[in-house]
Amino acid sequence: MTRRLLVIGGSDAGISAALRARELDPSAQVTVVVADAYANFSICGIPYHVSGDVPRWQSLAHRTAADLEAAGLTVRPSTRATAIDVPGRCVAVTGPDGGTELLPYDELVVGTGARPALPAITGLADLGPADGVHLLHTIDDTHALVAGLQERRVRSALVVGAGYIGVEMAEALVARGIATTVAQRPAEVLTTVDPGLGALVRAEMAAHGVEVLTGTGVTGLTRTADGRIAATAGGGGLDRSFDLVLVASGVRPDVDLLVDAGARTGAGGAVVVDETMATGLPHVRAAGDCVVTHHRLLGTTYLPLGTTAHKQGRVAGANAVGGDARFAGSVGTQVVKVFGLVAARTGLLAHEAVAAGFRPVTTETLVDDHKAYYPGARPITIRITADAGTGRLLGAQLVGRLGSEVAKRADVYATALFHGMTVEGMADLDLTYTPPLGSPWDAVQMAAQAWTREHRPAPTTRSTPADPAARPRRTP
Repeated sequence: MTRRLLVIGGSDAGISAALRARELDPSAQVTVVVADAYANFSICGIPYHVSGDVPRWQSLAHRTAADLEAAGLTVRPSTRATAIDVPGRCVAVTGPDGGTELLPYDELVVGTGARPALPAITGLADLGPADGVHLLHTIDDTHALVAGLQERRVRSALVVGAGYIGVEMAEALVARGIATTVAQRPAEVLTTVDPGLGALVRAEMAAHGVEVLTGTGVTGLTRTADGRIAATAGGGGLDRSFDLVLVASGVRPDVDLLVDAGARTGAGGAVVVDETMATGLPHVRAAGDCVVTHHRLLGTTYLPLGTTAHKQGRVAGANAVGGDARFAGSVGTQVVKVFGLVAARTGLLAHEAVAAGFRPVTTETLVDDHKAYYPGARPITIRITADAGTGRLLGAQLVGRLGSEVAKRADVYATALFHGMTVEGMADLDLTYTPPLGSPWDAVQMAAQAWTREHRPAPTTRSTPADPAARPRRTP
């Protein structure tokens, strides 16, 4: 009998689920319901379209509609799922013409993703793109922002929030010649890394003309008589007008559809799923930013990442057609480019490790990205956190110049974390070397050796000579 698979959501998790299901069962009838007109677009690429680095927004599509059809998928764009009838195995949807219908399924995968988390700002709910106030989460949001930039004379902009999207959008606006201010309540930008490393990112932003106001929570937005937006902040520090305001203050899981159907929520308000992506509702799986994340060090948490959504979607799709796949878990690997700097992290920060029951100690090391005698060597700041008792690697943070392979070096730590390695054991890794690109002991290994010398000084029979290029810094 032909299996009917219905997928709700056309982003990373939904399309990954649909494609994997068709790959494993070419006879399956796979229908994807997409709330907007843009199936399988890269939301992560939006800042680079706004900056002009990617001139055509259509280039953000992972696959065209023709590609999806060629893969055997039936895509229903501009169709919103409104209710799941779990006992009846059907989903109520509203189509682009406003008509409603019931779509039957044998198996259902829900990938509704996340929605913007709106901060408590007086006046925000009353303002929109026509006023010069924007959110940035969808392709439609992108069209509205670009149109605003083209149709209005935008000389100044305020970005509310200094997470990944906030700092990326600050760079994009500067690339368009706009005087840009970034304001956020926390004391440093990029709270996903330690403040000392966030300060390096803030300095890079300031060096490129961005005004960065940390410890500054925007409390009010008002449209002025001349069509600008007046912004105020609690405690002062911001009391002036801007031509454009972009609110980029994070996301929250979009779970209403699943919760109304009876699904449970857990960490971060996301829907609880097991490692097979089952929701506990019969024949209903879910994946992506609407569900919890199984973290290999933390246990169950909420960590919305595109990489995770792709993997979870693949698992959900495989199991929807009779497979027995398992999501192996995340270690929270993330990276961002900010002008000429790259910041990456994987695993746990020290305070997260304490909360997870470890005894973390951290060493910061400044080490060149390749042999100093070859021209152009640039330092990378690396922080390694590991358990004091066992030496198990718990996390790593890296900040370095664009081109110094920060992201790929973070991936080495991510791989070590995934397999539960000790810091000392990283010296045994067989990594590449040539003077223009690295050293006989790669930067990741020199930082690991610095941690071992500081926190595990007992002699060892293995030969791991100290490299003078690695300069440890003690951190609390």
